[in-house]
Amino acid sequence: MNPSTALARILVDELVRCGLAEAVVAPGSRSTPLALALVAHPDVRVHVRIDERSASFLALGLARVSRRPVAVVCTSGTAAANFHPAVLEADESGVPLLVLTADRPPELRGTGANQTVDQIGLYGGAVRMFTEVGTPDPVPGMVAYWRSLACRAWASAMGGRPGPVHLNLAFRDPLTPDVDTGPWPESLEGRGGGGPWTARPGPFTAPAPFSLPDVERGVIVCGDGDYDPAPFLTLAELTGWPLLAEPTSNARRAGAISTYRHLLASPRLASGPAPELVVSVGRPNLSRQILAFLRRAERHVVVSAGALGDPAAGVPNAFSDPARTATDVVAAVSPPAGLDSAFPRSTDWSRTWRRAEWAARAAVDAVLDEEEALSEPRLARDLVAHVAAGSLLFAGSSMPIRDLDATMHARCGVRLVGNRGVSGIDGTVSTAIGAALAHQRDGGGAAYALLGDLAVLHDQNGLVIGAQEPRPDLAVVVVNNDGGGIFSGLEQAGHPAFERVFGTPHGISMERVAAMADLSYTRLEWATDLPKALLGEGLRLIEVCTRRSDGTALRRRIQGAVDAAVDEVL
Repeated sequence: MNPSTALARILVDELVRCGLAEAVVAPGSRSTPLALALVAHPDVRVHVRIDERSASFLALGLARVSRRPVAVVCTSGTAAANFHPAVLEADESGVPLLVLTADRPPELRGTGANQTVDQIGLYGGAVRMFTEVGTPDPVPGMVAYWRSLACRAWASAMGGRPGPVHLNLAFRDPLTPDVDTGPWPESLEGRGGGGPWTARPGPFTAPAPFSLPDVERGVIVCGDGDYDPAPFLTLAELTGWPLLAEPTSNARRAGAISTYRHLLASPRLASGPAPELVVSVGRPNLSRQILAFLRRAERHVVVSAGALGDPAAGVPNAFSDPARTATDVVAAVSPPAGLDSAFPRSTDWSRTWRRAEWAARAAVDAVLDEEEALSEPRLARDLVAHVAAGSLLFAGSSMPIRDLDATMHARCGVRLVGNRGVSGIDGTVSTAIGAALAHQRDGGGAAYALLGDLAVLHDQNGLVIGAQEPRPDLAVVVVNNDGGGIFSGLEQAGHPAFERVFGTPHGISMERVAAMADLSYTRLEWATDLPKALLGEGLRLIEVCTRRSDGTALRRRIQGAVDAAVDEVL
């Protein structure tokens, strides 16, 4: 066996022993040993993509939903640089990735050799671990090195703060397994029984919870993140504190304040008493309103849960505090002492929020239901309401996630995800496809994505899937307002150069995009037709055409209706 093949096969075998089940490969010559080793392994489902950026975001989506590391492989040169946006998103959102970049051997670096760049530490501080693996040599000790390194990489990706790991692998010729350079000086086998070279430690000891003070004006804020929302829903029920849940927290269930975005922008509520205590978890950074609300709190307890901290340490090693108002950072919380679970507490504060929620909810729905033509906010509300329990919904990072935040009712049974770590436009189609593939491999139901037109155009290559590749059952619902709709509600909208520099009209129908990728296409205009349009199988595009100016005006009208309704009940 030649050294390059030996390294690739041992690395893949050891990663599978750790739990690797999915890998994404972007084609290239220098990465041949890894690609062939992955395709040959019966326990790895391999996905091939022609575009490295698409490949890396596909891996991100697979890893986000499956909650286990996914390997993504590329050749040397600019291929590795195209992984960088997905690595940044994985870092910020705590998604485990194994980034395996092939490289030229040291003797070719810095010589002007083709497809050679400096890949050492390419992703900087965005990775949990970087290793220059070194060129494979047929000497004793290599097998233990490679297998222990694979285990260390897996543990680093899955650690207290999950995220990307980068292994840079320099391969010398020959790159294909059919060239045998002689016997290996030691056994290539791993541990007996199929276990990993280095066993992972058992479960972390649960940290002692921080006992919350007993206050009336408490609030619970659930931001984006992959954590269990149940303790915070229970806390809200026991204390009577309002629970404000962003969509991708998956905590907007029965009892949550579904209209908090409008309520925090309402002058009547905003001018009322400040919260004595805010308990936040995840990344609460979707709206300016929530950040302003955090700044008003007398005390702010940040709970570092799931991917945001290492429970074994007792004190979290990472936490989200975008408003820089945290007074306490803890790993877990418990309700104030003395509360009776049989009698949820009702106070003036809790009753005020509940009355405001009822009034605002009715006001939002009344405005949205005035017309049957689908607006962007109504599409968001109706889409999440219509999908069946067990479904997955991927939300784009611009207006789709904000419209969901502003309009969706509280409900359970639907898992909402999105690229909220960096909230970039990169790779949203590919991430949604990866998320759907992982969701359905694990036995989940249908999958949907709500994206903007620019996000789809930015990642059209994500729709190009080879005939032999696994394909998801995914309906991609695209809001086409011919440009950058999010800017229409910001200060830039009044500038004379707005339309060219920020609006960026493109004039492209999603029907042409669907034709490019040979996908089924539906154009949707009326709200009553949404359930029918969502029917179907496979990867498909559903287009809803809107005007940016109409969406901006409608959102302002909704806020005005909420303000009036809140004034009336408070």
